[in-house]
Amino acid sequence: MSLTSVSRQQLSKYLNDFLNVNQFKDYAPNGLQVQGTDQIKTIVTGVTACQALIEQAAALNADAILVHHGFFWKSEPEVITGMKYNRIKALMTHDINLFGYHLPLDAHPTLGNNAELANKLGLIDVEVCTDIPQNLLWQGKLPKPLTADQMSGLLSDKLNKEPLHIGDKQKLISSLAWCTGGAQDYIDHAALLGVDAFISGEVSERTYHCAMEQNIHYFAAGHHATEQFGIQALGEHLAQEFGVKHHFIDIVNPV
Repeated sequence: MSLTSVSRQQLSKYLNDFLNVNQFKDYAPNGLQVQGTDQIKTIVTGVTACQALIEQAAALNADAILVHHGFFWKSEPEVITGMKYNRIKALMTHDINLFGYHLPLDAHPTLGNNAELANKLGLIDVEVCTDIPQNLLWQGKLPKPLTADQMSGLLSDKLNKEPLHIGDKQKLISSLAWCTGGAQDYIDHAALLGVDAFISGEVSERTYHCAMEQNIHYFAAGHHATEQFGIQALGEHLAQEFGVKHHFIDIVNPV
């Protein structure tokens, strides 16, 4: 298809179907979160719908922003004041649509965060752990065994962030499990799989003991860093599908 624009309604339906939105129980609404202009010619993608991303999208005359971390989380205040007001005001002032896709983007089999992380790391024999709900935990193997330091180097090179490593540096790594973002508590499931290492984005105090006592490497590679690729791949896919312009904007986030 070689269109130069797509309607908001058409794009919304396509994304909801493509990402199987109705199959997920999530912490925030997936899909169109803030309505903007009807016709979309330029799409900006980014990890989080922060003020800086919105401002840069407006400077590019974007008609839509697609993010992994959008608005209206279950734990946040319902009132539109302060930071939330400023963000939504900027979107409405510039008539920009905001689309957010959380768990559906983590789990997508080809363009999701977990799939893209596997591609970036060059993993083989990749498969979804079907005993975990919503296809959020994945596992695979390295083409050849690596030391912990070599694995840290690979993550740093591909994600542009130095990971935190927990574990026995003398133990080689051949098999891994992973779940991008704030999924450190899947380490116990990874240990049951018998893999050598588990990768996620964040770390908690308890994670250290879980890793050491179960003799599994843990790499906290950054919430933002591990989830930067899925939304970018989705934007590139939409550019090819609808002929729209796409810009990925990486707002620096060390966490």
